[in-house]
Amino acid sequence: MKFDLHMHTARHSPDADSDPFDLVESALEAGLDGIVITEHDFLWTESELEELRAAAPGLVILAGIEVTGRGGDMLCYGVTDPFALPRGIGWPELCKEVHRQGGACVAAHPNRWNQPFEQIVAEQNPELDGIEVMSNNMDAGLRAKASKLLVKFPHYAQLGNSDSHQPETVGCCYTDFDATIRTNADLVAAIKGRKGLARVNGYAHRT
Repeated sequence: MKFDLHMHTARHSPDADSDPFDLVESALEAGLDGIVITEHDFLWTESELEELRAAAPGLVILAGIEVTGRGGDMLCYGVTDPFALPRGIGWPELCKEVHRQGGACVAAHPNRWNQPFEQIVAEQNPELDGIEVMSNNMDAGLRAKASKLLVKFPHYAQLGNSDSHQPETVGCCYTDFDATIRTNADLVAAIKGRKGLARVNGYAHRT
């Protein structure tokens, strides 16, 4: 199943331009099977998600959260209590809490903005479940570094996402899962089981 697991809307992310319904329409046009909305430090409610699901019954629509952690942004899936994940939380504490809630943690756009990703991992040893290896906001250099990270940390799941803030970028990168995903629990299991391949324009990111 083709999923874009990192996207923002103007409803809850101040740096995004996408109307949520335009985002859903773009996801259908891109041929995606599902999307996960990951606003900055905000988790969509089920009632809000149901509005979108009613507009696109064939599309799996879930919500995660992009937490502004100390050291960098973290994509968190399967979260049930976003209030336990405050801005500025350290990565080890963040991962521990997300796992307590039954979720998964994936580092967003590693090494972006001169982030010392490997240094943070070495010094803090956060229990990451995966990394984003390609997105609209990761250039060729960052994608190459992410590819090397997958070799160094083979237990990391790989995600390809759009990191969309505008409807036209939805699905430019996505994760192709060899799994059926309908719920947050399905998604977390697929990530932790490393069932996905990051893709851009049909190209699989393999190591």
